[in-house]
Amino acid sequence: MTISIRLTAVAVAVLLTAIAAGAEPSTSPGAATPPAAAAPLRWTVVERYPHDPRAFTQGLLVDGGTLYESTGLRGQSTVRVVDLTTGQVRRKVELPADLFGEGLAKVGDRLVQLTWTEGRARVYNLPDLSLAAEHRYEGQGWGLCFDGSRLVMSDGTHRLFFRNPESFALIGSVEVFDGGRPVRHLNELECVRDRVYANVWGTWDIVRIDPANGRVDGRIDATGLLSLMEQESLSDGAVLNGIAHDPADDTFLLTGKLWPRVHRVRISDTQ
Repeated sequence: MTISIRLTAVAVAVLLTAIAAGAEPSTSPGAATPPAAAAPLRWTVVERYPHDPRAFTQGLLVDGGTLYESTGLRGQSTVRVVDLTTGQVRRKVELPADLFGEGLAKVGDRLVQLTWTEGRARVYNLPDLSLAAEHRYEGQGWGLCFDGSRLVMSDGTHRLFFRNPESFALIGSVEVFDGGRPVRHLNELECVRDRVYANVWGTWDIVRIDPANGRVDGRIDATGLLSLMEQESLSDGAVLNGIAHDPADDTFLLTGKLWPRVHRVRISDTQ
């Protein structure tokens, strides 16, 4: 007991010395320094296209010059094929009134669409958008993208989930951090090469994530994408949401819920 008391006294003395010196005690002898916050990414607008201002955009992707879009709100949710340059809807399927459409991904010749709280992933054939299958899952569905071998999904938290593209079975997950802080409200996703780009719901931020470790290594502040006048004309809830990578010229298409435009931008590192 005497030895224990002496050791406790020594520990207290060390702690008091550290506090007096202005140091913070480490939680473990080998505690690592948190990684630096993500560097800002540059973006420039290349072109703008008209967009259906009634579309509550939840998922966006482009393939072969054709725009595919998932829209939300119960009783108004759709999956649609859109002419990018004109904004005209070429083909559209309405979801049952009790479903709230969310993220969208393309796997081969099919589209996979999430629903928000209903736990149903709908699979559509292309090009006619006929319903091919439906998968069940636990929790909420927000964003979805396909990295070439697996589906990457968000649920509004700071975690990404990996799913089998055929069965939709959960095969893994990773927590997302920027400079040691969790990045919550991950929403619409886009898989680009070995990275995942994610809209952060309710903000003007898009983060670039390394899915191997969950680290954010780039951040886009898209505040200036709309003019102040355009922002003031938007209704409540019309936030930035919708990011699609166009491999034809390595640009991105950005839009938002109920936005009247789609913006083609070029994104690059600042360094």
